[in-house]
Amino acid sequence: MDFISHLRPAMAAQGFRHLVLAILVLAFEASLFTGVVSIYVRPPPRQTLFFHHKDQDSASPQQVHISLVGQDKMRISWITENSSPATVKYGTSPGVYDNSADGTTSSYHYVLYKSGEIHDVVVGPLKPNTVYYYRCGRDSAQERSFKTPPAQLPIKFAIVGDLGQTGWTNSTLQHVAKSNYDMLLLPGDLSYADLDQPLWDSFGRMVEPLASQRPWMVTQGNHEIEKLPIIHSTKFTSYNARWRMPFEESGSNSNLYYSFDAAGVHVVMLGSYTDFDQNSDQYKWLEADLNKVDRGKTPWIVVLIHAPWYNTNTAHQGEVESEGMRKAMEGLIHRARVDVVFAGHVHAYERFTRVSNGKFDNCGPVHITIGDGGNREGLASRFMNPQPAISVFREASFGHGQLEVVNATHAQWTWHRNDDDKPIASDSIWLRSLTSDTSCKL
Repeated sequence: MDFISHLRPAMAAQGFRHLVLAILVLAFEASLFTGVVSIYVRPPPRQTLFFHHKDQDSASPQQVHISLVGQDKMRISWITENSSPATVKYGTSPGVYDNSADGTTSSYHYVLYKSGEIHDVVVGPLKPNTVYYYRCGRDSAQERSFKTPPAQLPIKFAIVGDLGQTGWTNSTLQHVAKSNYDMLLLPGDLSYADLDQPLWDSFGRMVEPLASQRPWMVTQGNHEIEKLPIIHSTKFTSYNARWRMPFEESGSNSNLYYSFDAAGVHVVMLGSYTDFDQNSDQYKWLEADLNKVDRGKTPWIVVLIHAPWYNTNTAHQGEVESEGMRKAMEGLIHRARVDVVFAGHVHAYERFTRVSNGKFDNCGPVHITIGDGGNREGLASRFMNPQPAISVFREASFGHGQLEVVNATHAQWTWHRNDDDKPIASDSIWLRSLTSDTSCKL
């Protein structure tokens, strides 16, 4: 699909948005980043794009995306401009819908903005590795389809962070679409709306061709906070309303951190921008969650965060969300024998060796920064020199990654650089699960 043909510059939006943004921008800049101000200089930013709603029917479903719920269910989320029933009809043959499910409808306000009607419907039980055809709403004319993940290995994850909605984003998504992935994992910074709420709508339309066909599992980044002193004091209003993840199913009390199983992989999504100290709910939840993992059923554990715990780029050094969270939680991660930790935030790619407590550790996780999806802020092109021994590969290019877990013992990780809008496999490594390493058994 040609995304670009449906764009317009974001600055051509309605006039009231300009007024609101002009009044609030200083407050937002103060609240967006915490920690030490980075010393690096980004390349010139690319223009933010805007994706229109093509259907003139105000009850027509838009921004459709799906997410995994438990072992055999899927949440289907979409937005309509006006009231419409939260109903999904679905089946395994085109045009034949043997099943129907109803869900909930909500909306939210953000300063002068009011969202459309946000519909969430959970469908299932579903068969694994099966294509389902579905319609959203009672009278929707458009049929969509999605494929459920496999119940057993192998499974392929597409992984990309700091996506945004620029020309580079478009290139990244086109490459992801060709990768034949089963599920997408996104470690924070989705839309880069940054107060401009219609950009959340634009983002939803942009990712719909992919996110309506495969589950997208996401966690939050700093650009999802959108807190304004006095004016809008609640964090993550838009993110929580639009991207509801299956946190209840994993015993979490927050949409900002949760876990789920996919084939033989236990995936943990953590929140870099909520409390994480040893007295926090998130810490206690993580400790309990990792203790419950049955490595016989899920021999692999993958963790996603936004702010990287290891980083040799000059960008985002000294931030409490990175250093403080690592100091608080790294012990839990190491004791659980987590295999890989993915992060975003830094707009570059970097892969570390197995590491814990700042040094090589054969039983520690591989840390990978993948915050290079296509954001509007440009790349973080300056790295520290000399390159530390624990940093194996680093490059400031846009791109995405693919993690193909082949069996209980081996997985292949590949990073694909966007080189002149062509996906180039620039870094690749075979990983061995820590559960299969006898020297790492507890």
